[in-house]
Amino acid sequence: MGRLGKLRDLARYAFGNLKRPNMLKVGDQAPDFEVQDHHGKTVRLKELAGKRVVLWFYPKADTPGCTKEGCGFRDQNREYEQRGIVVLGVSFDDVKSNAAFARKFSFPFRLLCDTDRKIGIAYKACETATDPYAKRYTYVIGATGKIEQAIDTKDPAGQAAALLALV
Repeated sequence: MGRLGKLRDLARYAFGNLKRPNMLKVGDQAPDFEVQDHHGKTVRLKELAGKRVVLWFYPKADTPGCTKEGCGFRDQNREYEQRGIVVLGVSFDDVKSNAAFARKFSFPFRLLCDTDRKIGIAYKACETATDPYAKRYTYVIGATGKIEQAIDTKDPAGQAAALLALV
């Protein structure tokens, strides 16, 4: 799609003429997953049962928007922890790339390395296993494993603070 097509789609979306993103809905059961984090350790959603989880998808480690979003969650992490909420970032980057990203910006939370896109597909952050990047979606998963919030992130820099005001 050319620049004109992208601008046209952006204008349609801004004026409500495009369908909303195809996301999981509030009340849906959050799909379980098993994946490596940026430390090479296995993370399973079912092992976080009883806790609320913020699962934020980002397109690419160490890029401007993703860095702003990650730093926002980093800066608000203490408040999330005080509310008993676990923050997990998800991208299609490998362990090495996500580890460098987390180290560079001192992220205190885990970054999940969804290299086979199974989480992305389950959470509708991508369509196929060949999609190059995840859509910038954020889900709040309740302690019972149900989706409490599904957000198509439009403001990466303000995402963490805005979400914190809602949880």
